[in-house]
Amino acid sequence: MLFESEALHQSIRQVELVSDISMILDACGTATGMGFVAVARVTDDRWMTCASRDNVNFGLKPGDELDVASTICCEVRACRSIISIPDVDDSEIYRNHPTPRRYGFKSYISVPIIRSDDSIWGTLCALDSEPHEIGPQAEQLFTIFARIIARELDRQDELAAGRQEIEEGHASLQTERDTARLREEFIAIVGHDLRNPIAAVTSGLRMIEERDLLPERRAMLVLEMQRALTRASQIITNLMDFARGRLGAGIEMNAPAPVDLAPVFRDVIGEIEQVAGQPVYSSIDLPRALVADPQRLGQLLSNLLGNAVTHGAPSQPITVDIAERDGELVASVTNQGAPIPPDVQASLFQPFSRNESKRKSLQGLGLGLYIASQIALAHGGRLHVSSSEEAGTTFTLRMPAKPA
Repeated sequence: MLFESEALHQSIRQVELVSDISMILDACGTATGMGFVAVARVTDDRWMTCASRDNVNFGLKPGDELDVASTICCEVRACRSIISIPDVDDSEIYRNHPTPRRYGFKSYISVPIIRSDDSIWGTLCALDSEPHEIGPQAEQLFTIFARIIARELDRQDELAAGRQEIEEGHASLQTERDTARLREEFIAIVGHDLRNPIAAVTSGLRMIEERDLLPERRAMLVLEMQRALTRASQIITNLMDFARGRLGAGIEMNAPAPVDLAPVFRDVIGEIEQVAGQPVYSSIDLPRALVADPQRLGQLLSNLLGNAVTHGAPSQPITVDIAERDGELVASVTNQGAPIPPDVQASLFQPFSRNESKRKSLQGLGLGLYIASQIALAHGGRLHVSSSEEAGTTFTLRMPAKPA
């Protein structure tokens, strides 16, 4: 038992050495709205907190233990897959489960941390006393962070054991660099973008609670919160796509048959119109169904429109023109913001390209445009940009128009 306790406390030291572990916990809490997030070491007979973010006074800090049999993490360990519960009361499985009653939570998510030898090390988990929606994007975020933690633990064990032959040393160094770069890119997005819209919604809710708030001001706050949540959703979607690409899965495409794209584009434009400060003028001329992934092309247009809203002049309209011309699907989005210098244009479609004249944002870092360009390439097309003081900035998609 003494040896096992020492091994468990060594786990705490290892997790403390995971770079930006506190930022990872913050990102998970922000993505789900849950107040308690933890990395837990879970064995057959022990459950111990290794790192935690506790904004709801759940009361667990590193080194604290729970009866493993009383946790849902032991079930996660047994099934080796994610368990997420947006609302315990709505769950047929967990409505009468003893664990939620014992610890007083309504929402819960837990993902196994699986090491390179396929062993279950523990879990990345979160819970809250209130129900919270848990979408697929949040589940993917937890899964990817669990993989990052597992890789860090593997790396630490390799360094401690000294198993570094020359060839393995080069591979290990490359893996370490890739992991560090991926982690930094995740934190850059979460730190600079995801927290801002969540903070805006929190502030808006606090102001709406004021009894003397004028109705017109209340309506304005609701619109601002809708914009913030739309932006947060775009950030998470692009983040997940980028992470899948970096982890080797690539951007998923689904284009089995011709589809009418006009309604897809109209829906995206309508969503952006609800939250944009500028008017959006659109023209769509697609007379026939085309072979394409409607969800991905909708995402491409959403990213281009999000970029136009962010960087376009607030008093000037955004123009969208989509048509089939000479055997191509041509879609352009134009805004009247400040022109983009030629040297910046050259790197706009690279991930995390930096423009020091802009604030660090989803578009400023280039992730939204990068994802859009990858979707275009997957359809056999390309994205182009033109920008001038007179004509404004236009992003144009050109791809083959395949009716079958």
